Amino acid sequence: MDFEEKPFLRECKDIIEGSFGAYLNLSQQIGDLVNQHAQMVREAVSKLYSLLILTGNHSKPDTGIFMQLLKPLSESIMAIQEFREKNRASSWFNHLSAISESIGALGWVTVSPTPAPFVKEMTDAATFYTNKVLVAYKEKDKTHIDWAKAWLQFLNDLQKYIRVHHTTGLTWNSRGTPATASAGAPSAGGPPPPPPPPPADLFADPMKSGPGGDDTRSALLKELNRGTEITKGLKKITADQQTHKNPALRSSGPAPYKAPSSTSQPVVKSVAPPKPPRFELEGKKWMIEYQSGKRDLTVSDTDMSQSVNIYKCKDCLVVIKGKVNSITVDSCTKLSLVFDDIVSVVEFVNCQNIQAQSMGAVPTVNIEKTDVVEVYLNAKSLTAEIVTAKSSSVNVSVPSANGDFVEHPIPEQFKSIFNGSVFKTEPADKAA
Repeated sequence: MDFEEKPFLRECKDIIEGSFGAYLNLSQQIGDLVNQHAQMVREAVSKLYSLLILTGNHSKPDTGIFMQLLKPLSESIMAIQEFREKNRASSWFNHLSAISESIGALGWVTVSPTPAPFVKEMTDAATFYTNKVLVAYKEKDKTHIDWAKAWLQFLNDLQKYIRVHHTTGLTWNSRGTPATASAGAPSAGGPPPPPPPPPADLFADPMKSGPGGDDTRSALLKELNRGTEITKGLKKITADQQTHKNPALRSSGPAPYKAPSSTSQPVVKSVAPPKPPRFELEGKKWMIEYQSGKRDLTVSDTDMSQSVNIYKCKDCLVVIKGKVNSITVDSCTKLSLVFDDIVSVVEFVNCQNIQAQSMGAVPTVNIEKTDVVEVYLNAKSLTAEIVTAKSSSVNVSVPSANGDFVEHPIPEQFKSIFNGSVFKTEPADKAA
């Protein structure tokens, strides 16, 4: 059978033409940076498919050659991630992040013996940002809802595909000739073959210096396995050549090693200069970045179409007055946030020691990868949904009838019990 007709390739094409094709079509409908990003993803998937064609025709090469074959794919993955970083201030940031945070799933070809769970982890990473898209465009534009679902469906389809055809890792044709760095895969109706390898190497193994890494290691192990035989070639030192028995040899031989003096010039490591703080309105997004020790950061000239992005701020107090669409707090430490009405969501990602107080209505508070959080709700925000993931020490305080705040810890542990058909999950440490 021609390798193009093998089931693992045919089913991969079905996924590319199905859920992945739907993602590409919806990205084109949205346009702008989302479509540009999608074309980069299309190129990366094309390179993955070309690699799979290669595995259907060749046996597994040595590690050095395999790393060279992976270079086109690794270059595409890095470019996709860099595109998001270059457009952090874009209104499409959540769309770009959903893709860049999970595009590493295409690197499953390097994972062994369990590549499918690796893709599942990438899917979970994408879900955080696709949820933002779902919240932002709920009852506004179904195209974006379908877009988010299509990308997640592609990742789920990829995971199922791997479980069937590459259960313990990338499968090669054991009866084929070993793949070479210059080997090309015929396209025959599929995506085009990969271009020449670029210099960057995302999947490079630092323990190997190149294609000969395995041979060098084997030679070393062979020498070590000689045991005492390895010392037979060493020259024996006689008593008259030992310096501890012949002091006169000490002055004529090389000077012994001396530890460097404590007064010697210390080695100064280069440190990247701190980035300048920002506090400005860029389009419809307030950018508050790299602030430190500021207790008077106030955004007052707002409207409900604007969002606020607070990034890498430390020991600051930020007050948001008026009604805004959303607030995102990313990679901040010891931050206090006070806000009025929110249209969609307030979220905290990768933060430490956060205090947040709602003075108006807020539909959703998302907390992910954040430790030590105090959220204070008022009477208007008691219906808020508190969504947490991979976070600890999260407490939500609500006002009581006498006006005092009552603190409620959010559970961190859960237990799941199989009821005969599905698992039922509930908190393992219910608050009294």
